[in-house]
Amino acid sequence: MFGDSLSAAHGLAREQGWVALLRRRLQAQGYGYRVVNASVSGETTTGGLARLPLALELHEPRIVILELGANDGLRGLAVAGIHERLAEMIRLCERAGAKVLLLGIRLPPNYGPRYGAPFAAEYGELARQFDVPLVPFLLAGVALDPRLMQSDGLHPNALGEPIVLDTVWPYLQPLLDERAR
Repeated sequence: MFGDSLSAAHGLAREQGWVALLRRRLQAQGYGYRVVNASVSGETTTGGLARLPLALELHEPRIVILELGANDGLRGLAVAGIHERLAEMIRLCERAGAKVLLLGIRLPPNYGPRYGAPFAAEYGELARQFDVPLVPFLLAGVALDPRLMQSDGLHPNALGEPIVLDTVWPYLQPLLDERAR
């Protein structure tokens, strides 16, 4: 798992986050995967691209779940640059022999459609360009329900995290190697 605060259980105990819940689900279903959460709160695509080569070398993953770009978007960075950095991360993962699952992000509505729509569309374009599976919106079913979000309105709370996992699971499951069971 390579992401930012949305995957690093920001504001929660680490074991409440969706990545820890994923680890438990994989174990309960008999998969032999070791889940490494290399997510860093506040991470941007620039920082992620700088960290990724070492993470790939250290962990030699079979699957990389890539969830970055939210902090770039919140800062209003150029969408083309975000696209290029995510594209390079996908290339690095593929060169390392890892399958990639891309997690799509959307920005809060106050960013407006002139920035928010092209930002969200980049994930679909990357998925098509590299023929990788895409979770269209990581926080689907959570983001617009204040009962499932922390007070910052950006991060799921402990009730929302299982829903985030359920959003990711149908896209991840086809990538899992049955031989790992």
